[in-house]
Amino acid sequence: MRITLVHGDITEQQVDAVVNAANSSLLGGGGVDGAIHRKGGPEILEECRRLRSAEYAGGLPTGRAVATTAGRLPARWVIHTVGPVYSAAEDRSHLLASCYRESLRVADRLGVRSIAFPAVSAGIYGWPVEDAARVAVGAVRNTTTVVEDVRFVLFTPDVYAAFEKALNGA
Repeated sequence: MRITLVHGDITEQQVDAVVNAANSSLLGGGGVDGAIHRKGGPEILEECRRLRSAEYAGGLPTGRAVATTAGRLPARWVIHTVGPVYSAAEDRSHLLASCYRESLRVADRLGVRSIAFPAVSAGIYGWPVEDAARVAVGAVRNTTTVVEDVRFVLFTPDVYAAFEKALNGA
């Protein structure tokens, strides 16, 4: 597996699957979630509503992942995962790592060869960026997968720098 970093917009990545840092409702939100829903179009929301009316009536649990169409995105699928909200009082890093492992598991089931991840939980969910990067890179490196191309697509220079540091083992 090749792991690369991209400074840019995840909605513009030409990959088999993009990972959405979703909220448990699966019905859109802000940040990466909002951008994916806006650019991907109503097809994504339509499939998310179907998931909510069936197996995820109570919402997608934290650390889990599920796939939908990518709608109008230049990808084939969106893999939605719900990251944990950061807590200084409780170590929730196993849930953050699960987001990456479960997304790769879903990707394997779909036959995905290339995938783009955002920095899950490092935005509004408050996870410290350097720790989020360490957990993300470690989880991906330690997951057996058939995915060949893993991209971390990072929107801001500070997040890119944190992932670069984690990827280079610094």
